[in-house]
Amino acid sequence: MSPSGTETNGGAVTAERIFEIASGFMAAKHLFVANEVGLFSALAGGAATLDELAGRTGIARSRLRVLADAMVAMGLVERQEDRYWNGAVAAAFLSGEGTGDLRPFLRFWDRLSYPTWLNFEEAIRTGSGQSSLRLSEEEQRVFSEGVEAIQAAPAHALPSVYDFSRHQRILDLGGGTGSWLLAILQRYPQLRGTLFELPEAASVARQRLARDPAGDRAEVAEGDFFADPVPEGHDVILIANVLHLFSPEHNLGLLERIRERVPAGGRLLLADFWTDSTHVEPTLAALMAGEFLVITGEGDVYSEEEANEWLAKAGWQPLERKTLAGPISVLVTEASG
Repeated sequence: MSPSGTETNGGAVTAERIFEIASGFMAAKHLFVANEVGLFSALAGGAATLDELAGRTGIARSRLRVLADAMVAMGLVERQEDRYWNGAVAAAFLSGEGTGDLRPFLRFWDRLSYPTWLNFEEAIRTGSGQSSLRLSEEEQRVFSEGVEAIQAAPAHALPSVYDFSRHQRILDLGGGTGSWLLAILQRYPQLRGTLFELPEAASVARQRLARDPAGDRAEVAEGDFFADPVPEGHDVILIANVLHLFSPEHNLGLLERIRERVPAGGRLLLADFWTDSTHVEPTLAALMAGEFLVITGEGDVYSEEEANEWLAKAGWQPLERKTLAGPISVLVTEASG
């Protein structure tokens, strides 16, 4: 491999990396469809033949083989002769019987995110996003369940990484389904919380919070945090996976609005895809910048240094950065005196 990372064959530059990247959409679609037809859940009980899998999924043997062999090629399913079984990763996250469930995440990216990327070139050329799109009730469910699945690991990591025992009331701004807030309330019984969201998302959050005993210590307030008053009376505020949807100017304005509602010493936690100063690490964060841009027309991933500049201008003192899970980390800040 050359210093630039180009694959070579006997000193000649090859195009293998280009083909690998360009065929990525095929790999993604194979995975999405394998998930939708229930391939991984059909293998949850152990090895099965194609005929057995065809009976369980309702997909013809010849067409199911296309999916199953693609999953073998990508290392998610294993095969010996005509018998297939889930690999370790699929068993853990896609079978429905493992340590986590990322099936809603794949459904969200397949049904909602993937089609949106057809407009990526337009977003790059013109800065026009898809924020005007309205979700149906079913699409809102797919979105909410998918986002919760994506955020499950960092949401559950936060109450272990940051000590909330010093706080009494937490405000979750743009809290989505309430998964982050619930994870915190479950671990810290002295806390009470407020989730602030737009009406459509707030409705989903109420249902989600009502299903968990810890949700009894949370209330849901509806509003737009750029236009409506930010609820007061909280000594710690969480903004998780929100700032990447907006421009630096909008983010600075939001941090200033929040600072007006928090007394000196109050804490602000910013969980997001914080990158290095070059915006290329973590790698997934660099790719996700396109997702956020195509959604809003102004979204992006930001570095810790950029966030610290906004915080200083808005009256917040950066304290530390803590890794949560995957590419997500949290910036811990405090309202300046």
